[in-house]
Amino acid sequence: AIVAKGTLTEPVIGVAFDAWDLQQLQARARDGIVKAIGKVDEKIFAKLASLLRYVSGDYRSAATFEKLKSVLGTAQHPLHYLAVPPTMFETVIQGLEQSSAAQGARLMVEKPFGHDLQSARWLNRVLHLVFDEQSIFRIDHYLGKEAIQNLLYFR
Repeated sequence: AIVAKGTLTEPVIGVAFDAWDLQQLQARARDGIVKAIGKVDEKIFAKLASLLRYVSGDYRSAATFEKLKSVLGTAQHPLHYLAVPPTMFETVIQGLEQSSAAQGARLMVEKPFGHDLQSARWLNRVLHLVFDEQSIFRIDHYLGKEAIQNLLYFR
């Protein structure tokens, strides 16, 4: 919808360990759209595909975050959506900070996170090492599931 309306004009950057190329990411996006709504509007998909970027790398490697920072270019307020296991939060947060990709950025995480109160508090402390509370967005996994699935269409 936001692609069709022309309100999504910023790149959407996927970062993962898989050694994909851009065409594979675009195919994955297309498959997600077909699965979600059953059809693809080629004109709208072409707009979406033109916004997709992909960084392949290991979250434990500084080079991955340097590549991300390079792809972010002059973005002043990127939104980092952490679709990683909670055990990787600290590694990813540190990588974002060390590469300066966290500067001016916002962060979105699904909740509940952590398996108990103690682990949730620890994860919150990890997030707050780099991001101010007003820059952190927590969404409920189940309440946000449909919206997140729709991101495949928007990405």
